[in-house]
Amino acid sequence: MTRRENQSARRPARRDPRRSILVVCGGRATEPAYFDGLKRERRNSAVTVTVKKKGVDPEAVVRHAMTLRGLAERTYDETRCVLDVDDFELAPVIALARRNRISLAVSNPCFEYWLVLHFELCSAPLTGYEQVVGRLLRYLPHYQKNALRFPDFSAGVDAAVKRGQERRIDLDAIPDHASSTGVWALVEKII
Repeated sequence: MTRRENQSARRPARRDPRRSILVVCGGRATEPAYFDGLKRERRNSAVTVTVKKKGVDPEAVVRHAMTLRGLAERTYDETRCVLDVDDFELAPVIALARRNRISLAVSNPCFEYWLVLHFELCSAPLTGYEQVVGRLLRYLPHYQKNALRFPDFSAGVDAAVKRGQERRIDLDAIPDHASSTGVWALVEKII
């Protein structure tokens, strides 16, 4: 055996030191566009984010995350589902996620509340999508649900994380905890 062969034979296998996060979104367009844009812009080399979409009810999103995690060629350090409260009954979904070690990034009433936090700390009791988007349109008159442009939000990401911490969601109090979000915790891991 040559010296070169001997050296390479002794090298131990190295594990990728980056944390990997599987993000499964309940929305088909807005949430995946946001997280893909965040991932592209921030390029955090310590984190690998895989974004998948499954635009149906929250239970189907969590079950889809379970399936994707089980079929993945690699092991994810963390699995998170991005969900809206909307009009869904989330208690059984929260229990299912907890049993399967899946974290939830829930926004009440909807993901667009998280987007509003990029511009202001909003503690008003926004009870539906229309109210939240009305607030968002104050800052982005051109906003369209299925055509999110991440650069519109880029400058406010760090502020949104801080504001989100102030408006953190209590999963055990849903739906009573109006105008709140858990998306900040996921974004904080990515940035």
